[in-house]
Amino acid sequence: MNPSSAPVEKSPHILILGMGGTIAGLALNPELNPSIYQAGELGVEALLEKVKQAIPERVKLVSRQIANIDSRDLSEELLTLLGLTVREALRDPAVQGIVITHGSDTVEEAGFFLSATCGKLAEKFGKRVVFTGAMLPANAPQADGPINLLDALKWASTAPENCPGGIFAVFAGKVCLARDLAKRHTSALNAPLMDSPSSPIGLINPSWLSRLKAVEAACGEDLPIPQQWPWVEILTSHAGARPEMMEFLIHSEVQGLVLAGTGLGGLHQAWSEPLKRAAAKGLALVRTSRTGAGMVMGDAEFGLAADSLSAPRARIALQLALNAANVDKSLTWQDFFARMVVLPDFR
Repeated sequence: MNPSSAPVEKSPHILILGMGGTIAGLALNPELNPSIYQAGELGVEALLEKVKQAIPERVKLVSRQIANIDSRDLSEELLTLLGLTVREALRDPAVQGIVITHGSDTVEEAGFFLSATCGKLAEKFGKRVVFTGAMLPANAPQADGPINLLDALKWASTAPENCPGGIFAVFAGKVCLARDLAKRHTSALNAPLMDSPSSPIGLINPSWLSRLKAVEAACGEDLPIPQQWPWVEILTSHAGARPEMMEFLIHSEVQGLVLAGTGLGGLHQAWSEPLKRAAAKGLALVRTSRTGAGMVMGDAEFGLAADSLSAPRARIALQLALNAANVDKSLTWQDFFARMVVLPDFR
């Protein structure tokens, strides 16, 4: 899969990549019920048209539509295309920064993916890749998309000496590392980063900047972008958990399982026997917590601990680790997984 072809712009510019989502959505009755809408209705050019009066003339923008979907339908093939497009753009001397308009439902997966596959390249060239989106459709009376887009453009073009390059996200006036994204509310305007370490766009928080630099320094080299993604599923432990689904997956072609346990990552005892068979078969097992926050650490009978990663991010990390181990036979998937996940505790 190759990045979509587009005319090459040789003068310095910010590249805007459209992926769809609520920011590009339209409600049937925006005044009375803005929560009923169709995502991915407007192209990225239309989004820029809404904010063009607020963009300084000196800032040149080039846009490209990668997809226009409801982000709940995000596919691995689209992630590959997005990753290849971003890598190509980062290497282009004319591209000063990249803004990606993306649906909030799966932005934590996309954000972690780009952080793990393009983060070091962005640091190397001192460029910022910035995810943004919206919680309200474009035609809602109080639509948050335009201001989020303007803030993302501002962050993408911030002077390099003020903040290093990397993969970021901007929502509701704040910026965070894209690897920290985690949507934890159905409708709050800051839902994608409400539980993530963040900083106001206009006044960089020194402690956040210190953590950012430490995290980037501790992260390993960029991992390969998969062409064929390993099959990994998420299973959630709960009251009355049954072993049948796990048994089904064990006898399928699945390559890994992310186990979203209770509390500190505990798993229902009904899974004990099938997990033994899964381990004996060589399936990659990762433990995380269904709580949505906190750490899963330490050794356990089954599964490598996912540290602070949510189940969706742990799944992306496991897929990338399995793919990397297939490319580089000198290291195991556990080695590559640890490179993405096991970071020092920054306070």
